[in-house]
Amino acid sequence: MTKAVQMTEEQQQQWIKEQYQSATKYLAEKGIVTNSVTVEDSRYLVPLLALWKLTSLDGKKFWVLCGDLPSDHSSVEVAPNARDALRHFSLKWQMQAENLLQAKNAEQHDFAQLLIGRADGLYKLYEDESLWEAK
Repeated sequence: MTKAVQMTEEQQQQWIKEQYQSATKYLAEKGIVTNSVTVEDSRYLVPLLALWKLTSLDGKKFWVLCGDLPSDHSSVEVAPNARDALRHFSLKWQMQAENLLQAKNAEQHDFAQLLIGRADGLYKLYEDESLWEAK
């Protein structure tokens, strides 16, 4: 079992900033240039994941997931809030993993196993009521 990493407030803020840069770079690589972030709808679980609600220059809104897991994005239409967006990514990854497992390629099989593990983790976070209680 790995020891939990203790981060200072400054290190946590730096991690969040890096994840924001990672999310916007990820979208840019997909041809989507971001214009703004809806901070109050975004969520971070330092140092595991960041879930951003980003708006592109053309006004489209996206959930973007990054951190210690594969980066991914979906339209905000798939989920009304961050909690449901985590569930969406979990289910999406489970379906992608199923498709990858059908392939005879060992590399795709390994990635499928990674997706399954991360999807399970996301679903556990979705189910954890203590993370979603109003503050």
